[in-house]
Amino acid sequence: MSWLKEAFGVEKPIIAMCHLRAMPGDPEYDPDRGMPWVVQMAAADLEALQGGGVDAVMFSNEFSLPYLTAVEPIVTISMARVIGELKKEITVPFGVNVLWDPMASIELAVATGASFVREIFTGAYASDFGIWDTNCGAVVRRQRALGGGSVRKLYNIIPEAASYLADRKIADIARSTVFNGKPDALCVSGLIAGASTSAATLKIVKEAVPDTVVLANTGVRLENVEEQLSIADGAVVGTTFKRDGHTWNEVDERRVRALMDKVKSFRS
Repeated sequence: MSWLKEAFGVEKPIIAMCHLRAMPGDPEYDPDRGMPWVVQMAAADLEALQGGGVDAVMFSNEFSLPYLTAVEPIVTISMARVIGELKKEITVPFGVNVLWDPMASIELAVATGASFVREIFTGAYASDFGIWDTNCGAVVRRQRALGGGSVRKLYNIIPEAASYLADRKIADIARSTVFNGKPDALCVSGLIAGASTSAATLKIVKEAVPDTVVLANTGVRLENVEEQLSIADGAVVGTTFKRDGHTWNEVDERRVRALMDKVKSFRS
């Protein structure tokens, strides 16, 4: 039994994104509506995701564009407030992702009781956000110092809107990341949120590290979910669950249920 079954109660779990609106300090934050509106919108999305039958949820500051690689403390604090206010409504395992800051993600997970985090823990990249470096050793040491050793780490090895500074094959990246970073899972992404993860790339990664959990990280939808789950060990889904399949819309429970019905049929 993989740790996924232990953590989520099923094999091939679907981890649904609960995209939080812009936080104080973000360019798109609405001070007139304030944090109560951010909480209200998150609560509605959470209700729709859980009502549609997802296996887990992951809270991220998706509306914080353009993202920082070292976030301002107010962002993490605000996310903690949202999760804290929603905690009594969360009925499935949950995780967090503070874009694009692995240290803040770990700290938020420990503070809120999240069971997993997803972030860019390893590698150096040329990205839309500049030259992007990481320090996996420091993050893992911080995790241990905070007593968060049980928090599962999902490593995104193909960051959205970025590419490795070195010319490395994805199979080599997967193998060395598993050896050096000891991730609980590897996430394989498309170019941006909502862009399909290449089935061929998923297959290469899974064959390179067959004993490591590999997740399809973007672009899973009704038309490709069976193909993706026939290779990957699970998927992270955000855009597909939104009204009209648009990343910046609210969650549509009918779309959630449609995908989850297909997933449950596939799993059975």
